[in-house]
Amino acid sequence: MRIGVIGAGRLGGTLARWCAESGHDVAVTSRHPERLRAEFGGDGSPLRVMSIPQAAAFGDVVIFSPNWESAHEAVELTRGGITDKVVIDATNPDVPDTVSGLETLIDWAPEAHWAKAFNTVSTEVLSRRRGHDPLLTEYVCTDQRDAREATTRIIRDLGFAPFYAGGPHAALLTETGGPLRMREVDVKDATDVLAEALTVLR
Repeated sequence: MRIGVIGAGRLGGTLARWCAESGHDVAVTSRHPERLRAEFGGDGSPLRVMSIPQAAAFGDVVIFSPNWESAHEAVELTRGGITDKVVIDATNPDVPDTVSGLETLIDWAPEAHWAKAFNTVSTEVLSRRRGHDPLLTEYVCTDQRDAREATTRIIRDLGFAPFYAGGPHAALLTETGGPLRMREVDVKDATDVLAEALTVLR
C-alpha cells in the first residue's frame, strides 16, 4: 500500500517508519520538506520526502498527523489530493469541544474518507507495546466502511489491535479531555473500557 504521512513530528515520523518496516511504500512530509531530507531521505531509506500536496497525491491512504494549530493549513494544502481517499486522523485538538476534531476535519474536507486512530497514547507507549501480548487497543472512529477497513489493516500491520469505537462524534472519547485519552488499554479490556466511556459521551 502507498501511504502518505502528513506531519513528521514524533508521532507522524514514528508511524512513517513503522509503515515502511511493515512493507508499505511511504512518503513523509511537513510544511518544510527540505528539513526532513537529512533524516528521512538518505541513500537506501525506504521513506520518500515530499511536499504536502505531493504526499497527499502519492498515498492510497494518508495518515494526517500535523499539530492541531497547523491542521487547517495542512488540509488546505492537500486540496484535490485526498478526494475519495482514506485519511487517518491522528491529531488532537488543543482543548475539548462539543464536536470532535475529526468532525471538524470532515467539515473542512468532506471529499475525503476520514477515520480517527493513533491519537490516544504517546509514542513512548506505542513503542513499548508494539507487537507485544496482550496487544494494545487502537480505537477507530469513522462512518466510512473503506476507511474502517484500511485503518484496521494498518493498525494490525503495525502490531496493535484495532477496535471500533463509533462514528466521527465518538472521536470525542479519544481526543483531548475524553475518557479514552492517555489510557493504555489491553484488547481484552477494550469492550468494557469503551462501554464505560460511552456513558459520558455528549
